[in-house]
Amino acid sequence: MYTGKIRVNPNKKYFFNNNVDYCVGTGRLGLALTQEYLKELEFVQKMIGFSFIRGHGLFSDDVSIYHEYEENGEKKVEYNYTYIDRIIDSYLKLEIRPYLELGFMPGQLASGTQTIFYWKGNTTPPKEYKKWTDMVISLLSHLKTRYGEEVCDWPIEVWNEPNLPGFWYKADMEEYFKLFKETFLAIKKYDSRFKVGGPAICGVKDAEWIEAFLSFCRKEGISPDRITRHHYTVEFPERIGHYDYSKLEDSEMRFENLQSTRDIVDSFEEFKGLPIHLTEFSTSYTPKGVIHDTNINAAYLARQLSRLGDVNEAYSYWTFYFYKQLKLFGEECVYKDDNSVIVKNSDGYAGILWNIDEEDGIRDISFDLIEKNDYVLVTQTVDEICCNPLKLWHDIGEPAYPTEAETELIKRAAWPLTESAVIFSENMKAAISVEVKRNGVVFFTLKKRYLSSDRGYDYEKVVKFH
Repeated sequence: MYTGKIRVNPNKKYFFNNNVDYCVGTGRLGLALTQEYLKELEFVQKMIGFSFIRGHGLFSDDVSIYHEYEENGEKKVEYNYTYIDRIIDSYLKLEIRPYLELGFMPGQLASGTQTIFYWKGNTTPPKEYKKWTDMVISLLSHLKTRYGEEVCDWPIEVWNEPNLPGFWYKADMEEYFKLFKETFLAIKKYDSRFKVGGPAICGVKDAEWIEAFLSFCRKEGISPDRITRHHYTVEFPERIGHYDYSKLEDSEMRFENLQSTRDIVDSFEEFKGLPIHLTEFSTSYTPKGVIHDTNINAAYLARQLSRLGDVNEAYSYWTFYFYKQLKLFGEECVYKDDNSVIVKNSDGYAGILWNIDEEDGIRDISFDLIEKNDYVLVTQTVDEICCNPLKLWHDIGEPAYPTEAETELIKRAAWPLTESAVIFSENMKAAISVEVKRNGVVFFTLKKRYLSSDRGYDYEKVVKFH
């Protein structure tokens, strides 16, 4: 049974690095040329307001930056920024900036034909490194000219998941280190203000790669501005038809894995304390992962978000996700355990409670108040009963191509259940009981209540009126 009593003391402090709105992932940058994508991003930004967005394919052929041509028997290179300008212009209108992942390889610059995804991002090294670095510096110069000096604050990451053979030909470690070195040195020579990170690894041999990368940087006298890696929390999926079915991994084991990266970085005296960015994290790493649509996904991620900031400066969900509740949090964490985070703000408290795959239960929470006042408790509940669009979609027949009416119905089922109650404080204390059902997440606020009724309005008389 999921139960437990919580005593909140406003003077007790817990560490909680809530950097939830720093960055969010997106599929590939070329998607930002479509209207549907931009409408979804606008919705996300109105709800949350991320600072940065990271996506694949900056140099892929659908963005169409790199071009080789022949003139008078001489092979030449030119760059086209039409599409990337449209993409970044659209981002800036929505008050979000690109986290520049440098990849994949333009087809004409690639040393091989290996590609990934249906849109065929080329994942081989450049045939000429000078042409690669020229392309990178030309783009940065163009961006500074178009958008100003703020571009120097846009984070840069060299490639994506080079430890996986699908994302980097043969997962060649030495070749990736060469790519990083050439790119890093070229960028720093152009403008040292740019912050450049790597190696952007994911899962396989992560400790080996991080240690080898830092040893290489030390040997070459390179000082990366941050270490980047990814963080996914499912076992290898079973594929059935179009879908991937994955089992969630133990949360503690995954947190220990993140700690191991922090420990490796700190074992190098010259890199001790270097920021770590999780430039991708989620439960399942595959877009075909069915777990993304479940309520347990939300409950599991609530626990992840409560601790990802413990050893990482930033963490970016792959991909768009509804973070509104954590975005609204205050800054002083006054209670934290394995199933909850509670913070204090100027008007009272806010908190998130979650229940990962346990029976329904109650959390009884008592608060020591700063001042005597009546309070209003507002809860927003997401669980398998009151906020389960997956079940609704299933119940109406799992339409592969839902109609406009069906789509609207499914969207309505995706909003939390909102409830309220007035809490009358006694002796500078207050107590609440919050039900958290299996695979549920409850966000609550407990704020000072100020009654400012219009003249002549009597709520009690209204609700009792016959």
